[in-house]
Amino acid sequence: MNTLAKVSNTHDNLTKIVVKFISSMMMVSVLSIAFYGLWVAIKHKFDSIEPATASQITAKVRERQLACLARNIYYEAGSEPFEGKVAVAQVTLNRMESGKFPEDVCQVVYQKNVFYEKVVCQFSWYCDREAMIRPIHKGNYDESMEAAKKVLLEGFRLPSIKDALFYHADYVNPGWRKERVAKIGRHIFYN
Repeated sequence: MNTLAKVSNTHDNLTKIVVKFISSMMMVSVLSIAFYGLWVAIKHKFDSIEPATASQITAKVRERQLACLARNIYYEAGSEPFEGKVAVAQVTLNRMESGKFPEDVCQVVYQKNVFYEKVVCQFSWYCDREAMIRPIHKGNYDESMEAAKKVLLEGFRLPSIKDALFYHADYVNPGWRKERVAKIGRHIFYN
């Protein structure tokens, strides 16, 4: 009986070891599946995030753009209501984004063309020598800067001139054959 008891004892010990081993393996499997699921979820989350790209617009460039745009608004629509100032800013940016004009705000504002050996500025104030001095009416300039910030930095747009590239004062008639889209303040806008 002694031998039989030893065999039974060994069998019981072996059973306990096998049960512990199987339990441990099941626990390792469950933990592995849980960690794998967590890893997949985290990887999916990171894969769905758009990578950040470095912008070529620095603070200095943005300040220069704002200054050019505010100056254009001031000389083109300084005494206009805020909507008129926004409209001039919007046309300036529409030109920049159109592919028909330079791709830089300041280059659009200061663009000159030559017609029949005469220099013509896209915005008439730039060809006027008096406009080369600093803005005189601080309140109008401050409001022009606010309009520039709204349009350039915040993307504010007037739907009525969504695609407008041209405008002129309502007291002149250039005889353009363009589609008129709006009249805002003292300016008439065209696509």
